Amino acid sequence: MERRLVPIKLDSYKPLREVVAETLREAIVNGILKPGERLMEIQLAEELGVSRTPVREAIRKLELEGFVVMIPRRGTYVADLSIKDINEVFEIRTALDVLAAGLAVERITEDELEQLERLLVEIGELIEEDDADKIVESDSQFHDILYRASRNDRLVGIINNLREQFTRFRSISIQYPGRMQKSVEEHRRLVEAIASRDTDLAQQLAREHMENSEQTLLQDLNERRQT
Repeated sequence: MERRLVPIKLDSYKPLREVVAETLREAIVNGILKPGERLMEIQLAEELGVSRTPVREAIRKLELEGFVVMIPRRGTYVADLSIKDINEVFEIRTALDVLAAGLAVERITEDELEQLERLLVEIGELIEEDDADKIVESDSQFHDILYRASRNDRLVGIINNLREQFTRFRSISIQYPGRMQKSVEEHRRLVEAIASRDTDLAQQLAREHMENSEQTLLQDLNERRQT
């Protein structure tokens, strides 16, 4: 059997299922596990050097995130990304993020603004360290603070319902060369607009940020399909 995945080191402080999920997610994002490819628990367990249980748990998590699909009586496959899927999710998320940014201008606290500034610095440091997983985590925290600043629990709930579908998109677009640096600058301009209480500018920047993220994802998808 051709080995494609590196055996997992069992000295991580994280639960094994999380480590397996991160490994498989990265393999999908990087094209090691390709769209439409069937995922066999036994084979993955052998390649990663673990038992089938954490692999099974990891696959369930990745299904919720939209990285894999489970078809009854046929098995589990790496999910393919269609342009229609991307357009639909980004249409919704753009509208919600624009609304959240406008509300945050009116309702954000000074403490929340400080948290956003600290995260921008943290993300900049993580870019230097080239730590993709932590960048995704910090980027998610940044957006979570903005959403909470809207003081609209229903809006936050709707966004959270889309979170798993958006995770794969964020993981791919962030790793596209140069995208994270541009994203940080977009975030910085957005925070400045919110701090200045400029609703129109904040909403415009929120829209541009989502549009740029979508274009990066589509460009990455197109390049992968040409290789």
